[in-house]
Amino acid sequence: MALHYGADAVYLAGTQFGMRAAAGNFNSDELRTAVKLAHEKGAKVHMTCNTLPRENELKALPAFLEDAQDAGIDAFIIADLGVMDAAARYAPNVARHVSTQLGVINSATANVLYNMGAERVVLARETPMADIFEIRANTPKGLEIEAFVHGAMCVSFSGRCLLSNYLTGRDANRGACAQPCRWKYHLVEEKRPGEYFEITEDKGTHIMNSRDMCMIEHIPELIDAGVSSFKIEGRMKSAYYAAAVTNAYRHAIDYAVKGEAIPQVWLDEVNKVSHRPYCTGFYYGDPGQYYKDATYFTEADVCAVVEECDESGYAVLTQRNRFCVGDTVELMTNDGEPVAFTVSEMVNEAGESINATPHAMMRFKMQLPRACSRLSVLRRLK
Repeated sequence: MALHYGADAVYLAGTQFGMRAAAGNFNSDELRTAVKLAHEKGAKVHMTCNTLPRENELKALPAFLEDAQDAGIDAFIIADLGVMDAAARYAPNVARHVSTQLGVINSATANVLYNMGAERVVLARETPMADIFEIRANTPKGLEIEAFVHGAMCVSFSGRCLLSNYLTGRDANRGACAQPCRWKYHLVEEKRPGEYFEITEDKGTHIMNSRDMCMIEHIPELIDAGVSSFKIEGRMKSAYYAAAVTNAYRHAIDYAVKGEAIPQVWLDEVNKVSHRPYCTGFYYGDPGQYYKDATYFTEADVCAVVEECDESGYAVLTQRNRFCVGDTVELMTNDGEPVAFTVSEMVNEAGESINATPHAMMRFKMQLPRACSRLSVLRRLK
């Protein structure tokens, strides 16, 4: 989905040394398949190698790096200086990018890493916009700068959090964060067990809950600041999330590069995926916490994904959520603005007319308002 909707690169992890331990990560064979798919579409693959390996894990590192290079990985995303050195020795043909986990927030650190062989630094999410201009001016042009533009914010600096480990035994710095910063907290007085008291009087009790970052309206300024690559959080997210957010930023960047205003339709797209209240991160000052709750919300639900479509717009789709004849839905494609229409008729695989799609992943046919490619998405607006 990310590739189909315009990503120039995707980042993923192998079965070791990645910061998303619970993700469906790639074994050696799957990695080769992913690299082949991306390269066929002219995109690159960046492998996260961004944990801080412990002493007993170092023996496995050389073989891991060598296999990734053999698979055709374009870059490692690294947070540990020892891993930086090992990657240069065991996978010299793979570029080295510095992870946001390392906390690069100034040109001095960026220059040291460049001299160590880093081709790109992924800035800490806490870097102000004004500082990015200065970092770009005070680093070699050969060093690329990557910045997060969309996704979750962490209550701790660059994700360096011990809260999950302390409360649950799950180490955030080893990819197993339980996200206790999003929990609802109350106070209990020693002599009144079972009685829970609000921590604050009017703001709510999710005292560490962060907002989500959204910088789609500020793409032109990020380009002016010298950012080479815009990073969208996509791991542990749905395929639809990857599609819709990538699609929105792809079009926004293309308009910005041409010097044209970004149409409102693309700015609105980011509200059609599951998210917490948006902010601009630390780019323009303190983003503020969101104390009321940790609820995610969206303005749209996915109904179906297009499997094939003819020139007239008649398509075969697979269901994702139940919807009915008479519903107003929207067609999202990678080559134009979304199109809203009313469902007039649908037929099942037997060719029988149906009024709804009640069965998970059922295949059905219907007329769409325009021809589109495979992986186009049908969604129902709330």
